[in-house]
Amino acid sequence: MRAVVYKEPFRVAVEEVPDARMQDPTDVLIRVTSTCICGSDLHMYEGRTGAEPGIVFGHENMGVVEEVGPGVAKLQPGDRISLPFNVACGFCRNCEANRTGFCLTVNPGFGGGAYGYVAMGPYTGGQAEYLRVPFADFNALKLPSGDEHEADFAMLADIFPTGYHGSEMAQVGPGDTVAVYGAGPVGLMAAYSSLLRGAAKVFSVDRVPNRLNLAERIGAIPVNYDEVDAVQYITDQTNGDGTDKGIDAVGYQATVSGGGEEQPAIVLNSLVYTVRATGRIGTIGLYVPSDPGAPSEEAANGRLLFEIGKFFEKGLSMGTGQCNVKSYNRQLRDMIIAGRAEPSFVVSKELPLDEAPDAYERFDKREEGYSKIVLHPHAA
Repeated sequence: MRAVVYKEPFRVAVEEVPDARMQDPTDVLIRVTSTCICGSDLHMYEGRTGAEPGIVFGHENMGVVEEVGPGVAKLQPGDRISLPFNVACGFCRNCEANRTGFCLTVNPGFGGGAYGYVAMGPYTGGQAEYLRVPFADFNALKLPSGDEHEADFAMLADIFPTGYHGSEMAQVGPGDTVAVYGAGPVGLMAAYSSLLRGAAKVFSVDRVPNRLNLAERIGAIPVNYDEVDAVQYITDQTNGDGTDKGIDAVGYQATVSGGGEEQPAIVLNSLVYTVRATGRIGTIGLYVPSDPGAPSEEAANGRLLFEIGKFFEKGLSMGTGQCNVKSYNRQLRDMIIAGRAEPSFVVSKELPLDEAPDAYERFDKREEGYSKIVLHPHAA
């Protein structure tokens, strides 16, 4: 089968790889209909994670069931399903507590498992024609048959639930003011989710014009940090108080104005000053314990200079960690079906698998028209 394979920093290729196959009775095999390129994939693409050549990328996957293992009870060939990027067993202590992003079974010694991601288990990615799905009864979310809402449903594997998770960890509620740092696909989903939850005013902070235009389109207030001091601007726009809530949708590759020097803690520290006293922050931007490309030895080992003094002084609180997709994907699916949510507004390109190498390069450069790419492995 064909798949997107990592070759070296800044280079992937579409190659023939061994066919996906069933391994356990609880597996199903799917024909992948849609799989997305994620900002998290760029960390591997850029050589920032220690990913080994040969890994098949792709953790945002959906498709149609082709084969069903003898231990599978709820699925049958022909079912259309969405797969959380979290691979989870369903029966460990964390899964039973609905912390499926931190399953203790699928990837012992590490905080959870995922498809096609370095250090997150032996699970091949879905930027391929077919994909093995472990613990399928638990992991699969059934979708209506056919191809309606394909682009919307493609957002259910990761970025829509992850953006919603950011708003949940920040405890965004009706009438709140919210600052979302980062207007990439996840940041846009965090802003969108905050508005869905009733926020009165959402500020979207970034420096890429086309991303800020998308934020404005959904009702957020764009803030270009190349043009203004984001903290000061947002403080002025909230009567000097700061926002009620804040969301970090950038993570450890944050840069100063102009997109120059990396300062891995700059977004977290900006939020400490942006959010009002006793407010709350949700952190969904990725922070890794090891980054060979970090600007300092401390940062390379996941140790950042965080303004804990001001954080304490203001009585702030913060939620962190990757999204437990199964906590949200069912209700978000139903909102899409009901016409209450259309997360596909962020999708800029739908391409065949063969165009993945060019799409990765353009997405990595933040080119206009490449805000979110959906790949269709079986496109003609």
